[in-house]
Amino acid sequence: MSDVSVKYAVLGAVLQAAQNQGCTHYACVGDIVGYNSNPRECIEIIRDMHIPCVKGNHDEYSSTDKPLEFLNPRAAAGILWTRQQLSEMDKQWLRDLKYVRLVASFSLVHATLDGPERWGYVFEKLVAAASFSYQNTPVCFFGHTHVPVVFIRDSIVCGGSYSKLKIESGRKYFVNVGSVGEPRDGDPRATYVIYDLSAGSIELRRVPFDVEKTEAKVQAAGLPSRRRPPPAGFSIA
Repeated sequence: MSDVSVKYAVLGAVLQAAQNQGCTHYACVGDIVGYNSNPRECIEIIRDMHIPCVKGNHDEYSSTDKPLEFLNPRAAAGILWTRQQLSEMDKQWLRDLKYVRLVASFSLVHATLDGPERWGYVFEKLVAAASFSYQNTPVCFFGHTHVPVVFIRDSIVCGGSYSKLKIESGRKYFVNVGSVGEPRDGDPRATYVIYDLSAGSIELRRVPFDVEKTEAKVQAAGLPSRRRPPPAGFSIA
């Protein structure tokens, strides 16, 4: 799972759905915190369940004093608010997350493998090809774009949307798992993937959630939602 963006109820729904599908282990490719409310609660779930996780850009910015002038106003507003909500222990936990992590026979990264700390976006084959040069496992899961897509390297790199795919020997797979808290592929449902290691298959799953209710929580916290602009007078300078 990826890009939880601190939607606490949605995270719980995804974890419950995964459990109902027979999942026994979980992993997260970053951005536990970010745009929405309940950052501490989401961190607590991931931390207390000992879910392997890598650092996302929102995790990094929310746990440090790095400048935000290059971010869009909504993202910057969420980070400034999140910095005020997190305890020093929460921030330290986020700072300690690695950019790349090996889990079992696959790896995790939030953005790209060739420069994970630069937060590049992978939308096309040429950009994915650069990450394949650094991929040491048959499968690597990533997020950041909030759009589920898979890139496959054999003799060439190909890519596209997917619902279920079979892992074939000799190939490498760079798989975007979509977003739990803020999907951006035109489908409002939360997305995650199930990787069946014994069957060698990856399946994209979607979980419906109450969009109006979750957006109401965002607005109640005083944060800009996807449906309204940042507060008047907001500045990221």
